[in-house]
Amino acid sequence: MKMFRNIDRKQYMMDFCVVSKENYYEEEIKQLGGKMFYIPLKSKHPVKSFNAIRRIVKENNYNYVIRVNEHSLSTIDLLAAKSGGAKVLAMRSSNASSGSKMSVFLHKMFIFLPKIIPNVKFAPSKLAAEYTFGKNCIENNNTMLLNNGLDTKKFTYSVNERYKIRKQLGIEEEKIVIGHIGRFNTQKNHEFLIDIFNEFHKRNSNSILVLVGKGNLEDKIKDKVKKLGLANDVLFLGVRKDIPELLCAFDIFLFPSFYEGMPNTVIEAQTTGLPCLISDSITQEAKITDKVNYASLNETALIWSNKCLNLLSQNSFNRKEYSIIMKNKGYEMSDCVKKFVELVFNERNNTK
Repeated sequence: MKMFRNIDRKQYMMDFCVVSKENYYEEEIKQLGGKMFYIPLKSKHPVKSFNAIRRIVKENNYNYVIRVNEHSLSTIDLLAAKSGGAKVLAMRSSNASSGSKMSVFLHKMFIFLPKIIPNVKFAPSKLAAEYTFGKNCIENNNTMLLNNGLDTKKFTYSVNERYKIRKQLGIEEEKIVIGHIGRFNTQKNHEFLIDIFNEFHKRNSNSILVLVGKGNLEDKIKDKVKKLGLANDVLFLGVRKDIPELLCAFDIFLFPSFYEGMPNTVIEAQTTGLPCLISDSITQEAKITDKVNYASLNETALIWSNKCLNLLSQNSFNRKEYSIIMKNKGYEMSDCVKKFVELVFNERNNTK
């Protein structure tokens, strides 16, 4: 979506193929000129899904197809696109795991597919790249790294935005705000996150936790919050469009995920100069600045809460400089879009 928003849409248009008709981005995609196609879920209707992709590609004469994936079996979608006439079969690895043990097992069984089917391969981190395309895929130059870019100006820290969003949310300025942005699913480890905040809040009663996102585990997490007596101290904001402003309002970014490829939100948090505490299962490549700190998921919630407390000393109002640092590190969106265009639409792909 970030590529679509920032690419020159007079030259390049992006259409989207999804399985769910409850899509948060549908209205925006259509407003920007893109189309939405809906297909059956592959795990339930593999043949129908394959035929739907082939038909969509053939009827619309798509030469370029990109599959964003975290599982090797996703490559079957590229085979469907190829049978429909697509010439450039691009794959972007988006994660460093596939979730459950069975899912990871199946991924390893079919790992040969993403190694031989896509003719354009890229990933946001070395860890994500090697999970999908194999060891040394970066060194062997058959997979490219493409940063999760962002508009660094938009994510530059603003004191005014901090005060403004806190006022909108009814959060006093003296409150310590711990924030998290992510889907409510197993990967993001919300249950442990609540345990960490519970320990933190016992020692810092003037603290509040802000959770941004939606997902199938949201009700379960809400129940846990109520049982711990934290209902007045945890805000569930749902899906938001004002992420830069929210990050300005936070004092700590807490991210204890079980696995990630290269988390967008950690990149965004760093750009606002926000201290981050993330799990050490996340790639070390996420530590682009000195604002990222790691903790082990084998450590207790109490240890994590103490580390959060230590991070408060890192927080200051000298956070503006970090957007410049991130730009210089190659995370400016315009630079990433340029690299994306060169990678996917390169003349070596022998198509127009």
